[in-house]
Order: sequence, then structure tokens, then C-alpha cells
Amino acid sequence: MHPRQQTIFALSSGRSPSAIAIVRVSGPQAAAAVTALAGKLPLPRMATRALLRDIRRDPIDDALVLWFPAPSSATGEDVAEFHVHGGRAVLASLFAALQAFENVRAAEPGEFTRRAFENGKLDLTEAEGLDDLIHADTERQRRQALRQLKGLLGDRARDWRAGIIEALALIEAGIDFSDEADVPAELTAPALARIRTLLAEIEQVLGAQGRSERLREGLVVAIAGPPNVGKSTLMNQLARREVAIVSPHAGTTRDVIEVQLDLDGYPVTVIDTAGIRETDDPVEQEGVRRARARASEADLVLWLVDTPRQDHPHESRTPLWIVRNKTDLDAIAVDQAPPRRETSDPSRSDAAMQRGFAISASRGDGLGELIAALVSFAQDFFGADSGGLIGRERQRQLLQQTTDALRRCIGAFSQGEEFAAEDLRIAAYALGRLLGRVDVEDILDVIFRDFCIGK
Repeated sequence: MHPRQQTIFALSSGRSPSAIAIVRVSGPQAAAAVTALAGKLPLPRMATRALLRDIRRDPIDDALVLWFPAPSSATGEDVAEFHVHGGRAVLASLFAALQAFENVRAAEPGEFTRRAFENGKLDLTEAEGLDDLIHADTERQRRQALRQLKGLLGDRARDWRAGIIEALALIEAGIDFSDEADVPAELTAPALARIRTLLAEIEQVLGAQGRSERLREGLVVAIAGPPNVGKSTLMNQLARREVAIVSPHAGTTRDVIEVQLDLDGYPVTVIDTAGIRETDDPVEQEGVRRARARASEADLVLWLVDTPRQDHPHESRTPLWIVRNKTDLDAIAVDQAPPRRETSDPSRSDAAMQRGFAISASRGDGLGELIAALVSFAQDFFGADSGGLIGRERQRQLLQQTTDALRRCIGAFSQGEEFAAEDLRIAAYALGRLLGRVDVEDILDVIFRDFCIGK
């Protein structure tokens, strides 16, 4: 039997031990499994108390059983849920009893959601939203993932695709009636108007998103600078706990240390790098190399110094803020920020590219201003639009392919309706890939492998 026709089961709640554990079963053998274990099949969608027994009729646990017959279930298949006590021995006994049935096996990561997708219970954008919701660490990530899961982008994409297919039908009808002089124009004119409207709607969604899809990965901020200027102390202050070793000796940090922060709902990864200096120590040399590499990949670099005129990497193309630390040790005023540099990224202002701050990481002086600036930078980086529909780069690329095809279609009318029709087919195909309805087998494994087991 093909794996997709087998019945699957998995723990769908938290890791044991726990007060209650939920074991989900989906597939054609679900009814037989429930009947054998619980003694009878419960009424649909009604929690029923039952003493579960294995094939030897030995008791497993006093449980609640729920039954969801196809197609009115999460996966579109027959689904059962066993709500049992969450001890390891209870779960082990229940799993062994389920595996004793023919063609019943443990589920792979994401297999329940993949079956729901394949049975038309949700589209690919909703499946991606579910994955993002499971892995959301901050409030803004949660809200964006929930918009995806509610199908806001999928619903719009289905409407757009339906409109494109309607316009395509008009154009093809015009081609069929090309021998009649007045008919083609009567059909293609409303089709062209419809295409222009669709193009404007999709471009509006693309233009309003900013960098909303970057919420999944988060903003990466690297703390860099010479040795012993307080990088690890600043890292600990931002994390509000000790994650990096603080020592008066230069070269304490030899490797890259990372910490995940929730900064006003924005996901931020802060990196504490090794002090950048010339050294003969091969271990420290490797740390400096890694520090330079991670700083170059970061979205923002906080270049920490403890003297007013310490060098900094002017050649860096990454936004770089000069942070003067240890201001509590002397009364020297911090210099103004270095001369502003031009940037090829129109979304980054000069003010965002280079700024200057004065802090005392050990006492916390000036940290409020620095953190407020980081929040403002994150708002600009991710885009201020809290209602963004795009959650992943894949979605943005396919919408961009759609608009490119629609623009070509509008320009192709002068060359002939056949050329315009072909561009409309390309646009409809791109939206089909967005929804996961055409030619997406190559990306399904990549998407669903990141799901947790039982989802």
C-alpha cells in the first residue's frame, strides 16, 4: 500500500510527561482502530469516555475519544483523537497498540497537514501560515502567521486567478470569432480592462508589504569592534541575562555568540563577535575571521568603541552605528557620528545607515535611547504595515511573476490576441503555484519537513 494510503498516528500535544496527551489518528483504518481500542465508535464530534484496551484486552488508560468522519475532519480523512493521561508509559502502550494494526504507522513531520493540503482542506499559503504560527516567537510573527492561516492571501489569490481565467476565456472567444469583424473587439476590450484592474490590485499588495516576509527570519544585529570595549557586557544587557563571558582581558570572546530577542514584537538575533584586531593567536585569528564574516552578513552593525576616535570599518555596506561605551569612566564627550555615506538601497535613509550613541553598558546609561533606535530601525526594516499579506519570499516571487506576465499581456495585445493569451496563462500558472494547485511537488517536501511531528 502506498504510504499516503496508510493510516498514520502521532502525539499532537506537548512532550510527555504531561497532564493530558492527545494522540491523533488519520486514515482509512482509523475507525477500526477506535472500535478495537475503545469498544465502539463514538458519535461524530462528541467526546466519549472509554477504557482503552490493547489487542490482548489489557487496559491502557481511561480516556476521552473523539471521532471525525471524512470529509468533515482536519485532514479530509477519517480522524480519531485519544485524550489520555500524558505519562510516558501510557503513550508507549497506546503507540504499541496502534502499530499492531495492519497499515497503521507513526506519522512523519508535517504529514497530517500535508494530507489536509492534498485533500483540499487548505491551500499552500495556509499550510505555510500554520508552520509559521507553530514557530512564531513574537507577537508580530504570530499575527502575520495567523493572517496566512486564515487564508487572506490565498483568498485574494484565488479571486485573482479566477479573474485571469475569465479574461483568458474572453480573449480565446475573440480568437475563435476572429472572422467576424466586430466580435473580437467586443470581447477583448472588457478582458483588457479586467487585466488592468487585476494588475493594479496585485501591485498594491506587493508595494505595501515592505519587508514583512523577513519577520520569519528576523533582524540580525551584530555587535562588533576592537577587543575589550564591552561587547559582551552590551550583549548581556540587551538579553537581560548573562549569555556572554565578561572579562577585563582582551580576546575573551573567541567565537560568535547569538541570542534571540523579542524587541517590541519584532524578532531580533543579536550576535556578539570576537574583538577585531591583529593577533598571532591562531584561535583568536579564526574568531576574528568569523566575526568579520558575520558582521558583513548582518542587517545592522553596532560598532562598539571606548575612545572618541577609534577606527571603524568605513568600507562596510551594512548599516553601521557607532556606539561609544564606558562613558561612565571619563568625561570626554563622544564625537558626532562619522560622515554619512551614500547607499544604493533606497529603503535605507542616511540617518539609518550611520548614527552615533553614547552608553555605559555596565551601568545601563544610554541603553534606553539605543533600544528605542533599534525598535525604530526594525519598524523600517520590516515595514510599518501591520496588515501585510505576504509571509514568505516564495510568495513574493510568484506574485512578482504574475505582475510581470500581466504587464507583458497588456503590451502584447498590439501584436495579437494569441500572444496576450499566452501571457495570461503564465500569470494563472504562477498563482496556481502560489496556492499549491499546480506543479509544486518539488517544494512540498521542503515546506512540510519543517513541521513538528503530529501536525
